Amino acid sequence: HFKKPTASYTDLFSQLETAGTISTRGLKPDATHYCELVFDVNSAYFDNHGGYEFAKQFYEDAYQAAVQIVGGEQYILSAVMHADEINRAMTEALGREVYHYHLHVVYVPVVEKQILWSKRCKDKALVGTVKETVMQVSRSKKWASKPLLDDAGKPVLQKSGKPVLKKSYSVLQDDFFHYMRNAGYTDVERGERGSTEEHLTVTQFKVQREQERLDTLTAQIDQKEQHLSQTNKTLSKTEKELAAVQKKVTLTKEALIHARDLDYIGKRTFLGNYSLTEEEFSKLKKQADHGYMMDVENRRLKEELSTAKKEAIHWSNKYHDLWYDVKPYLDALHRAPELVRGFLEKILAPKQERTMNVP
Repeated sequence: HFKKPTASYTDLFSQLETAGTISTRGLKPDATHYCELVFDVNSAYFDNHGGYEFAKQFYEDAYQAAVQIVGGEQYILSAVMHADEINRAMTEALGREVYHYHLHVVYVPVVEKQILWSKRCKDKALVGTVKETVMQVSRSKKWASKPLLDDAGKPVLQKSGKPVLKKSYSVLQDDFFHYMRNAGYTDVERGERGSTEEHLTVTQFKVQREQERLDTLTAQIDQKEQHLSQTNKTLSKTEKELAAVQKKVTLTKEALIHARDLDYIGKRTFLGNYSLTEEEFSKLKKQADHGYMMDVENRRLKEELSTAKKEAIHWSNKYHDLWYDVKPYLDALHRAPELVRGFLEKILAPKQERTMNVP
């Protein structure tokens, strides 16, 4: 803790009000009493500079920046650096634990307000002059957009003549960036100007992850369908090739069996053996070789057909498993596509500007 709360935020707020440090004059019942600044720099920056000790010193200096931004340490209720969160992506990539450090500052948003003497004042010379100056609680005034200035210090105007406003969060980034640079952190870089990126809520994060999971499963189903289709084509082609070979083998065997000239090949000797002429032997050998090769080819194609059938069954089962996994999403999209899309668009709100990016 750079500032540890000594009581609840409600009690601390009451103490400030009682002491006259802040004023709730004109504050609506549902107005915001507290705000929070989150100073966040990417994990690689601290990891490259040594980790925890460097981060601790960095955010100690950042706390001083927060004091200036808020308007004084008396308005800060608590300031604590979180150092127990692991950056999973970097941890997996580097093979060691990499922690993510950031600073939370809870404060009361105040602006200086001058209270003027009203017309009811008996001393007419005082009417319109400053009666007292108070620190009024007001988030909207604290973070009001400011006119954008050119190099000459003059307001930049729109075509309509109205000033171009610079968003308060952009001003906050500028102030923090310049303070840390002046504090000696010369390798700190400001976040991208004009960015609308922001952290997601838990619900948005879960919806986004479910949408990513659905997209992944849908892509896997498409891939398996394509693979299954290709397997079926290969199986069909193999079956046709096998049928053609089987037909060829059958014809060849029939030709061998019914070849009349084979019945008269060779002469039987008195020992019961057969003797062949060189021409007869050559002819018989060619027929035997051809029949053997056809038999080998037939067995090979049968094995390929069996493998292809098993693979087709495997991918068919995979396809059905994936289909059942995404069936609830597909049913929802089929029954109420506009409602589902509207829900996702509403949950995944546009992102806002990050506080700080560091290479």
